[in-house]
Amino acid sequence: MKIGILQTGHTPNVLQGEFGDYDALFPKLLSSNGFEFETFAVVDGVFPSSADDADGWVITGSRHGVYEDLPWIAPLEKLVREIQQSGKPLIGVCFGHQIIAQALGGKVEKFSGGWAVGRTEYDYEGNKIWLNAWHQDQVVEPPKGARVLGQNAFCENAMLAYGDTIWTVQAHPEFSNGFVSGLMRTRGKGVVPEDLMREAENRETAPDDNANIARQMAEFLKKERA
Repeated sequence: MKIGILQTGHTPNVLQGEFGDYDALFPKLLSSNGFEFETFAVVDGVFPSSADDADGWVITGSRHGVYEDLPWIAPLEKLVREIQQSGKPLIGVCFGHQIIAQALGGKVEKFSGGWAVGRTEYDYEGNKIWLNAWHQDQVVEPPKGARVLGQNAFCENAMLAYGDTIWTVQAHPEFSNGFVSGLMRTRGKGVVPEDLMREAENRETAPDDNANIARQMAEFLKKERA
């Protein structure tokens, strides 16, 4: 099964040697599932010719906001709608979660409540899970027909589903604790409040549910659909 990675941002240069770029995080997360991956760096204007260029799709995180006036945002929204119409599975993570919501009629904005950083607890379909977060933007109004699968008091629309072909998450199951620590060193200073980063550092060694969510993501992509 071929998975197309729609890359919407780049890892800070100083972290790429250790962790790779954003698109490299997903083959690692979804390894041992027999997937073939191809990256389309939409952030650099590289798009697939159509939704049929892959059997399933993943949209990555980004430092950009979906509401920014960037030349690749509108074409990506159009592609999201095309993928939805094709019936192929689509997963969105952080920025991906947000751009899918915006493309399908939802509302995304810079959240007035501030940032979520590091290991964060969510209620996911009645179960407690912990994933690494790194965001200020949020889906504040889900599109019509979207189902809320996961949330917490800070982020009411943290995980969404659209029918049985689109699944999205605001947090980052592809981010290890080490990667989040790197983001705090490179992109956090002067942007994310210092107290939030200190609290996140105190939670760095606690376990997360990345492996559990990765398994569910893989099952979602491989699921047989009518």
